[in-house]
Amino acid sequence: MKKFSILLIAVGIVFLGFGGYELLQSQQAQNDSLVEAKTLLDESKTIENNKTNNNTAPDDFKPSPGETAGILHIPKLESDLPIVEGTHEDELAKGVGHYSGTAYPQQDDQIVLSGHRDTVFRRMGELELGDILTVQLPYGDFSYEIVETQIVDADDRSIIVPTGEEVLTLTTCYPFSYVGNAPDRYIITAVPIAENN
Repeated sequence: MKKFSILLIAVGIVFLGFGGYELLQSQQAQNDSLVEAKTLLDESKTIENNKTNNNTAPDDFKPSPGETAGILHIPKLESDLPIVEGTHEDELAKGVGHYSGTAYPQQDDQIVLSGHRDTVFRRMGELELGDILTVQLPYGDFSYEIVETQIVDADDRSIIVPTGEEVLTLTTCYPFSYVGNAPDRYIITAVPIAENN
């Protein structure tokens, strides 16, 4: 019985160690992506300040899968999160994933950003109606006001649909404290609040 108890403790320590290692790896990948995003934005501002022709226009902005695209700034949470193209596990490990096939700001359609509830979006439940989200890209900063939150089934496919107008949708798993594959999704909808540059 004593050997079995020691074995269970050892297995528990291995699982905790592995989980901690995965968390540290994910945090390092997010930090690297954030540095990359800030560099990207700084370079685009330098080009603009030098009055060099900036070739990045909204319709031309199409990052490749895994490429860092910009930053999601959440003032209420004092948080800057890197935006990475794609929502596969490798991309989500680096930051907030941009759902491929959806728009970016000024492309006149739905923008969908997804993230894990236990990493980049762990404080998403603190956001309320009226809070501001800002998407910072090489061609400008775009602010949105949260107008709706909802909880839907994990299999609900009606959330990601062409809208014909600009709207920002954030998605993550729900409940936030659930262990394992969560049964629901938490959805935040935000609309543009001003003409941005």
